[in-house]
Order: sequence, then structure tokens, then C-alpha cells
Amino acid sequence: MTFTSGSPMSTQRKATLIYNPHAGFDNWLQNIRATAAFWRSHGWEVSLRETGRPSHATELAGEAARNGHQLVLAAGGDGTLHEVANGLLGSDTVLAVLPAGTTNCFARDLGLPSPNGRNPYWLIEASERLMAGTVHAMDVGECSNGRSFILWAATGVDGRIVESVEPRSRLLKRFGIAGYFVKATLPFLLYRGSWTRVTVDGVSVEDEMLAVIINNTRLYAGGLFNLNSGNMLDDGKFDVWILRGRYSPQMLRHSLIIMAGLHTRDSEIVHRVGRYIVIETAQPQPFHLDGELIDGERDQATPVAIQIESKFLHVLVPTGAPANLFAHPGIPLSQLMRSADAAVS
Repeated sequence: MTFTSGSPMSTQRKATLIYNPHAGFDNWLQNIRATAAFWRSHGWEVSLRETGRPSHATELAGEAARNGHQLVLAAGGDGTLHEVANGLLGSDTVLAVLPAGTTNCFARDLGLPSPNGRNPYWLIEASERLMAGTVHAMDVGECSNGRSFILWAATGVDGRIVESVEPRSRLLKRFGIAGYFVKATLPFLLYRGSWTRVTVDGVSVEDEMLAVIINNTRLYAGGLFNLNSGNMLDDGKFDVWILRGRYSPQMLRHSLIIMAGLHTRDSEIVHRVGRYIVIETAQPQPFHLDGELIDGERDQATPVAIQIESKFLHVLVPTGAPANLFAHPGIPLSQLMRSADAAVS
């Protein structure tokens, strides 16, 4: 792995820390400056940037990449990561996850500590493990509407729930995943599955379906679902999960089966693996990318085509992450930075 694009590297190690002040529910913002100071104490020049509107994190991340920053630290939830990643795709700038959201699925996949009001130093602890970690290149999903995702894309009941639930108030976020499911109850009960065709690498499945989930990572639904404990982030393929059915009791059954880890043996849950997926429905259905559905985007509804972009995002993986999360070895951040420093000295 080498730095090959973007602005020339400076002798100063430069990073941008992008934080979403509306993420999560605890008063964690007071720790942002301490976290930036921690990275500065280890030789990084850190620019603090606060998001102020939808897609702002994408703009800030793109600006950091164009300015030759080697690292972008993203403090927020999975939605914040989604935006930051979309500003870094195809660049040499490395994404580092600082968990500060409500569920933080990707941070949990990486083994990072969850936000903890009783431990005001969790962002520092996460930073210590990231600084001692390795840089890997992970796969990304590219959507036919021009947007990309790093974790999942889903339609059906999940898309309808995200459309109904988000945005949530900070009060509701205080209840974590439980608060999410309380607000999701009504759209869950009212949703009706519809005829859907899912084509994976040219092979189609047609049926009444409640949900279609294209998974690039392991955890889903706030971490309640572990869809594939052996999934790798750089294996060049998606896991596609097709949940057959029409009514909410069937979806509840699917959920319980997945939580019990029995979904790979259930005939009503179809599993496919592939690189190119097309989803067509009888009526347009909203779909979300990394749990995000942008208000007013008419092109964020089915039909949709999704393809994988192999190793299209550099991500900093902390020490303590699962050993089998990547198929290919990474490069220690310290080694990468020494090489960059030497190249311009």
C-alpha cells in the first residue's frame, strides 16, 4: 500500500478531526478538544471541524484529502462515517473511527470501545488503539444513484423504518437501540412486503420479500444482528440477505432467527454472495445506505443497482480488532508515517 494520489505530503503529519455535535446522547463534546490534543502530543497537526448540515462531513473530508491530510478522524455514529467516507473514496487519506454515536456498528466491528458516560476518556482510549493500529484498504459499495456505502444497503421494511424514524431527537437517542425500536414499531407493524426481484451476478430470485440487505460488514440493526461472523472487509464480495414474506409477524420471526444465529439454515432467508446486485420492486421502495436516507432524494428508491469497488477506502484498524476482519495484511500507521516523512525529508 502506497500513497499515490492527492497533494504532496508535508513533513508535518496532518489530520482533520470531523465531529458531529448531534451524534449520540451523552455530553461528549467536551472531550473533542482533549482528543485533538492527544493526537497533537504525538506529532500530528490536527484541524478541528464541526459539521453543520447534511453532507457537510463529506465536504470537509474531501477538503482534507485535497489538502494532503494523511488522516481524517470521524467522531460520530455510522451516519457520520458514511458521510466522511464518501469524501475520501479513492484517495490516500486514511479514515479513523472515533465512536460517538448511538449504536456505532462499524466501531463495534473494529472492536473499539463504545461511548460510556461513566468513562470520559473512551475517545482517548480509542485514539491510543488507533494510533498503534494498521492501515487497511476496504471494499466499498457503489450505488447507481451516485452514492456509495461502506457498511450496508437495504430496502424493504428497513428502508421504510429509516424513512420514518430519522432524524431522532437527542432525548430518544438517550435510550439507545431501545429508543430506536420504539419509534420503529409502527412502520414495522404497518409494512407489507411486495414482489421483488433480486439479481446477484446475473442469477435472480423473485418472491414476496420483506427486506433485502446487502452487507459489507458483520453487524447490522444496531448490532443485534450478526449476519456473517466470518465476513471480511476486503474480500471483493457482498453478502446479500433476502427475507421472504409479506407481513410483520414473518419479519419478527426472521429477526429472532437471525439473533439466534440460525438464519443460514432457514429456507425463508436466502443468502447470496456476489459483486453486482440489482433490486427491482413492483412499487418504488426507499432504500438506505449505512442507515442514511437523504430527505427529498427521488433517486433513493428502487430500482437500484449496486456494485463493489474493491479496496477503495483506506481505514485505520485499531489494535484488538478481530484477526480475521481482513484477508490481506495492513501496514502499521507508524511505519506508514515514517515512510511518508522520509519521502519528503
